[in-house]
Amino acid sequence: MPASQVTEAAVGIIQRDNGMVLLGERPAGKPWEGYWEFPGGKVEPNETPAQALKRELQEELGITVTRFHSWITRTYEYEARYDQSGKLITPAKAVKLHFFIVVEWQGDPVGLEDQLLSWQNPEKLTVGPMLPANSPILTALSLASTYAISNLKEMGEVLFFERLKIALENGLMMIQVREPHLSKQDLMLFAEHVIALAKPFEAKVFINTDVQSAQQLNASGVHLSAERLMQLKIKPEGLLVGASCHNAAELAHAKMLALDYVTLSPVKSTLSHPDASPLGWDVFNQLIAGYSLPVFALGGMLREDLDTARTYGAHGIAMQRDVWGAL
Repeated sequence: MPASQVTEAAVGIIQRDNGMVLLGERPAGKPWEGYWEFPGGKVEPNETPAQALKRELQEELGITVTRFHSWITRTYEYEARYDQSGKLITPAKAVKLHFFIVVEWQGDPVGLEDQLLSWQNPEKLTVGPMLPANSPILTALSLASTYAISNLKEMGEVLFFERLKIALENGLMMIQVREPHLSKQDLMLFAEHVIALAKPFEAKVFINTDVQSAQQLNASGVHLSAERLMQLKIKPEGLLVGASCHNAAELAHAKMLALDYVTLSPVKSTLSHPDASPLGWDVFNQLIAGYSLPVFALGGMLREDLDTARTYGAHGIAMQRDVWGAL
């Protein structure tokens, strides 16, 4: 569909500290009435998506957005819908959705356009159906903002599992098992232990290995190396799939496959890859501008880098060392 026929919209992910997000039900008389969506609306001529976000949330909800950051951008093509008699209900339409994470706002959200509102857990919705364009966003929102990467080789088994237990108790919800020095058998045993520890906390565990091994472990997902990513033709089903990216070509391939997330590295100098030239935040931001998948900044990350990473468009940060504390 020509770009001139694509409607641009700004969408706000209004999220409380406990992870609950605000959804609204489209009222009677509007296209797709009865469907639930994230609040937002059309970007008007001579208006930026960020300006549209602030205006729409003021008009729809009566809140003043004071702090937000860009997140992901997705284009979705709605097919025409007809009733049983063949009468057109809603025409075909393409929308480009600019999603923003709203961090701070003034006022309590109220449905000023007769829409019902509900705070929902993205992983356990009690309302529905969701607008088709919004559904994939729920998966992205289920990903934590801090992504811990295992560091068994440097820490040793006793210290690693001690720190993992502490991190889980303190709210860690996303872990990658990455231990290239281990044999396949030892990696599987190590991953089983990590998964068992994470399960009571409902933390997601991704295994940096081949798809079949991750499926065999019943892990939350698989994390693909850049080499495995570029060899992949179709996204596997039945588990979450992420990948390591370092350049525009790898990012484009991950987008084509519609993966669930990527890491982009190295943002800063890193001990694990001392010879790699860091991207820096500006190049990181340029590479993911308008990108449709959640991106974790990786490479020399510290816990205090999270706000900076989000400012530059990241979903969160991935860390192999600082997340586990001083060794």
